[in-house]
Parts: sequence; C-alpha cells; structure tokens
Amino acid sequence: MSGLTLGLMSLSLVDLEVLAKSGTPSDRKNAEKILPVIKNQHLLLCTLLICNAASMEALPIFLDGLVTAWGAILISVTLILLFGEIIPQSLCSRYGLAIGAATSPIVRVLVWICFPIAYPISKLLDFLLGHGNKALFRRAELKILVNLHGNEAGKGGELTHDETTIIAGALELHDKTASDAMTPITEIFAIDINAKLDRNLMNLIMEKGHSRIPVYYDQPTNIIGLILVKNLLTVHPEDEAPVKNVTIRRITRVPDSMHLDDILNEFQKGHSHMAVVVRQCDNDMDQPASKSPAENPVKDVRVDIDDEKPPLEKSLKTKRSLQKWKSFPNGGNASFKSTRSKKWTKNMYSDILRIDGNPLPKLPEEEEVVGIITMEDVIEELLQEEIFDETDHHEEDS
Repeated sequence: MSGLTLGLMSLSLVDLEVLAKSGTPSDRKNAEKILPVIKNQHLLLCTLLICNAASMEALPIFLDGLVTAWGAILISVTLILLFGEIIPQSLCSRYGLAIGAATSPIVRVLVWICFPIAYPISKLLDFLLGHGNKALFRRAELKILVNLHGNEAGKGGELTHDETTIIAGALELHDKTASDAMTPITEIFAIDINAKLDRNLMNLIMEKGHSRIPVYYDQPTNIIGLILVKNLLTVHPEDEAPVKNVTIRRITRVPDSMHLDDILNEFQKGHSHMAVVVRQCDNDMDQPASKSPAENPVKDVRVDIDDEKPPLEKSLKTKRSLQKWKSFPNGGNASFKSTRSKKWTKNMYSDILRIDGNPLPKLPEEEEVVGIITMEDVIEELLQEEIFDETDHHEEDS
C-alpha cells in the first residue's frame, strides 16, 4: 500500500494520457490500465491509506500471540520499515507505471471493499481541496520543457536545435504584437498612385526586389493598396502608364497591438500577405479608448462605387453564373468544375481596388500608419531567424 501510494499518486492524468496516446506499446498498455483507477484520486488515496493503516495495526496484534511484547514490537517495526516502506517505495518510484498496471485489479477490489468509508472522506476532500484537475503546462514551462528535450540542452533529447527553436517561436507568437515584427514606415518603399511607370521607376522596382509594393495617395503614410510586381510584366516603360491604371489590390489594416497569431490567421484568409500597421492617435480626446486586439476588428480600405453591387449580391450573381455554366452540355470546361477553380473564379476580383470616378480614400484622423507587416515577417518570428531571398543575398554579397 505504501509503494502504491507513492507510485500511483505520483502519476498525473496528463502524463498518463500522453503515454496512452504516444508512448511505447508497453507504456500505452500500462497507462490504459491505470487511467480508470486514478481518475478519482481522492478516493484512491483514501483506499490505499485505509488499507495501509489496517495492515500496520494488524501486524503487531498478530505477532503478540506468537512472541513476547518486545519481540512483537521489534519484528513489526523491522518488517514494516524494510518490507513495508523502504523496498516498496524504492521500487514503485522507479517502476510505478508497470507495478501500478500489474496491481490495478487488486486496487479495484480494494476500492470496492473500502468504498463505504473511503467515499465520504474523498467527497469531503473534494469539497475542501477541489477535484484533482489536470495540471497543464504554461507557455513558459512548455518552452523550458522543450529546451530540456533538445540535443543542445545536453539532456540527451531527440529534438534538434531547429525543432526546439521553431516550437519556442510558435509559443511566443501570441505574446508578440505587430509592432514587434513590422517594418517601420520610414524604411518602406512605396510608390505614388499618380506616378508614371517609366523606365526609371521600373528599374527602381526591380532593384528593390519586392513581390508586393504599397501604393499611397497624397502622402506616403496614406497607403491605400498594393500592386503585385508580376502584374507589371505586361507594362511597357515607353508608354509611361500611371500606376492607377495597373491593378491595385486592397490592403488590410491591423492595429499595432494585434497579436502575431491573429495576423497570421488574417493572412491565411488569402486577401493579402501584406498589411498596414496603424496606431490610434492620442491627441483626439473625443475618441473612445483603443479596443483590445480581440475586440478590434481588422479594417480594410474599400472604395464604394455607385454602380457596384454589394458583396452579397455579387456573390449570389457569381453563384448563379456557376450554376448556369454547369447546366451546359458536358458541364463546360472540366477544370472549371473543380473546387479550386470555382473558388478562384468567385474571389479573383473581390480584393481589387476600383478607383474609376471615385474619390481616393483618406487615412482617418484618429489613426496613424506606423509600418508594414508581411507574411515573411510573421514567419521570421516563428522561425526566430531571418529569411533571405535571392535579392537579399545579392545585396549582402555586394
């Protein structure tokens, strides 16, 4: 009983569930046997202690009829100390999982025998101390645990340095905000919407090596959208076409206090892999206090057009068009019938900024653009390492 008290009660429910799902075959089998036994920890504790106390009290009474009083005391103390405490606890502390699984049928029987006495005491302990909830690790504890399981920690773990770094970066992603990973507005390369795509500007765009370039209006901090550099492949520098004639996509605005994991979820929606980081100005006292990142929704720059239909109506119209296309013989083009093609056909124009005959958007007075954040910035925080593309390497070598 003493050994089982130490062996079984030292096993937490979280550890057993982990072993039952991802341990070795023998550990899985043993953990599955023990889990039902220790689910009610107070009831198990009361049962083992009652049986242990009964055994220790019965031994000297039994020996009293065989030997003298001092002999009964000497033998009982020796037997209890050696065979009832030292040896069982030393074995169960090392092989508690295997011993607990082997003796689980006996423990079940003892629980039913001691149930009339142990159950009321266990309910009283539940009321006074609470139920034995699962002791889950906090973020900081998980980071230390992962580091201890890494090869670099010197503990003989199986995790490599890169694996531990990525896991630690994922755990820290919720604690970091957009202001920690953004590129400041002073270091951003952006172009004016009224600029001409002549040879000088095209060469400058090629030198920067970016795949997406922010577009501003009136002032560099009033970023209204972005252009994809691949869309400039068909633009001839001799034509000197203005930037506003190129396809400009809407850009998402996120508060500087928004967590990086929330920003990553916004990027996964596919609207854009670049977002403008804005900060609430403090000079406007009439404005309400800044909301928390969970309550502060992501705001998109959108230009309403008089003859443009609402998004819901456009979505219904697109859906009717798809249904009409399916009604054609043979279902139309086979590639158009795929789910990926339908999704792309439905959303390919939803994020394009239309500026024909409409006033360009202005930055709200209560907001201030402080930087730009991209998918690459979030991934770098996740990996905790810089990501160098081909252009970065060229610049570094030069």
